Amino acid sequence: MLQMHFIFSDKAVLLFDFWRVHSPTGMALSVLVVLLLAILYEGIKVGKVKLFHKTLENLPNTSSQQLILGSDQDSTGSGSTSANGTRLRWFLWYLGQSLVHVIQVVIGYFVMLAVMSYNTWIFLGVVLGSAVGYYLAYPLLNMT
Repeated sequence: MLQMHFIFSDKAVLLFDFWRVHSPTGMALSVLVVLLLAILYEGIKVGKVKLFHKTLENLPNTSSQQLILGSDQDSTGSGSTSANGTRLRWFLWYLGQSLVHVIQVVIGYFVMLAVMSYNTWIFLGVVLGSAVGYYLAYPLLNMT
């Protein structure tokens, strides 16, 4: 029977059927893993913002609006090669951002599902991991 309230227990099933916890040592290791996942989640959030800013910095100011809007006003002459290279570079940065976003979503759902085990120890591990991850990752936003 699935518990629908938070319990203090050293027995739980987390995320997958093979991740069964039966002892205090196993629970401590599981809390550590979930804590590290929460820290990683916070780090990825900051990394995604930094990647977005890097993408914007990577585009020349004159062609960034054209690339975002998709207009081909500059498609003739020698500027075409430069525009194509800029478009390719923008596409690769955007693809990187998309992959980082997918990783962030997957880890976020894993953390959420771990909390939905209604185990208080796991919940506290997620809360502590989020706090530590934010504390460690947030100052990286101000670094240039």
